Amino acid sequence: MPKIAIDISPLNDGNKLRGVGYYTKNLVEALQNEVKINPEYQEYKISLISNKSELSDDFDLIHYPYFNPFKLTLPFIKKKPTIISIHDVIERQFKKHFPVGIKGEIKWRIQKFLARQADYIITISHYSKFTISTTLKYPVDQIYVTYLAASANFHKINNQKKLAEITKKYHLPPKFILYVGDINWNKNIANLCKACIKLNYPLVISGKQAQDIDKLTLQPPSITRPLDLLRHLFKHQSPQLTHVSELKILFSHPLIHRLGFVSDEKLPFIYNLATIYCQPSFAEGFGIPAVEAMQCGTPVVYSQETSLTEVLDYNGLMFNPYDQSSLEAALNQFWTNRKLRQKYSFLGLKRSQIFNWKYTAIQTLAVYQLALINDQK
Repeated sequence: MPKIAIDISPLNDGNKLRGVGYYTKNLVEALQNEVKINPEYQEYKISLISNKSELSDDFDLIHYPYFNPFKLTLPFIKKKPTIISIHDVIERQFKKHFPVGIKGEIKWRIQKFLARQADYIITISHYSKFTISTTLKYPVDQIYVTYLAASANFHKINNQKKLAEITKKYHLPPKFILYVGDINWNKNIANLCKACIKLNYPLVISGKQAQDIDKLTLQPPSITRPLDLLRHLFKHQSPQLTHVSELKILFSHPLIHRLGFVSDEKLPFIYNLATIYCQPSFAEGFGIPAVEAMQCGTPVVYSQETSLTEVLDYNGLMFNPYDQSSLEAALNQFWTNRKLRQKYSFLGLKRSQIFNWKYTAIQTLAVYQLALINDQK
C-alpha cells in the first residue's frame, strides 16, 4: 500500500486565500475522493502533513504542492521520491518588475537547486511547463501538466431577485467590465483602467489587493536634509513604486469601482451580472478567473500572451496587452454587440467543461504512480 504525504502548509499561512492555497485545497479534496472510487489507486494512502516534522521514512512519496522562489520551503536532503508543484516562474521571467534584493537572489539560487532534485514537477499549463524547464534548467520530459479547474459554485444564475440584491449591495452599474484578482504588474490593470476610462465603460475590480492599495504610503517621511531626500528618492525609484503610483491615480476615477475581497458565495453573482470579463495580463501561469467567468456564461476578453491562449483556446476575444488600442477594440466589440456576447457566452460555457478537479486528480495520481514505479527499479 503506497503511502503518500502531501504538505498542506499553504492552507495554514498567508497562501490560504491565494492561488497556491486554492490549488492545494481543491487538489487534496479531489485526490481523497478519487482514491476511494478508482480501482487503479484504491490502495493508495494519502496523509496530509501540515508540519514538516511529521514527515518520516514511512512515506513512499512526498508531494510539495507549492513553490516559493524566495523562501526556503524545500528539503535539503531528499530521502524519498519527491514531486513539486510549480505554478509559474513569472517573478524570474520579469525580474525588473519583481526585484528581490541580495537575500532574495541567494534564496532563489538555493530553491532552484533544491527543485532540480525533484523526481518530477507538476505545473498548470504547457506555457508554464516550458518556462519552468528553461528557468530551472530542469528536463522538460519530467514536467507534467495538470490543469486547474473552477469551483462548481461558478455557474449561470437565473435568480433575478438575488441578482438584484447583489447589484444593490455592491452598487454595481447596469453594464460593466469585470476583473477579478491581484493587481501585480503582470496583471496589466493600469492599461485596463485606461481603456475603460477612454471608452467610458465602468470597470469593477474584485480583490483585496486593489482595496488595500490605499493603505500604501508613497510620500517620503519627514526629511530635513536635502542629501537625505535625494538618497530616499533614489532608493525608492523603482518599477513597483511607479506601478503603484499610477494605479492609485487611476483608481480614483469615478468609472473604477473596487469591491475588495468578495467571497466565493457572492462572486458568482457578480460574474453573472458582468457584461464582459477581462483578463488583461502580460503573463499568467493559468488564469483561473477566466474559467470562472466562462462557467458563469460571461463572455471573456483575454490577453494573447502566455497561458491564456491555451486556456481560452479562441473561446473569447483576444487582444495584445502591450497595445491599449487593441484592448479597447476587443472590449468595444463585445460591449456594442449583444449577439456576439451571446455567441461567446455559449462557447465559453462549452470550453469550461474541460476543466475539472477530477481530471486534475487522476493526472496527479498518474504522476505519483510513475514516480513510485521508477523508485522500485
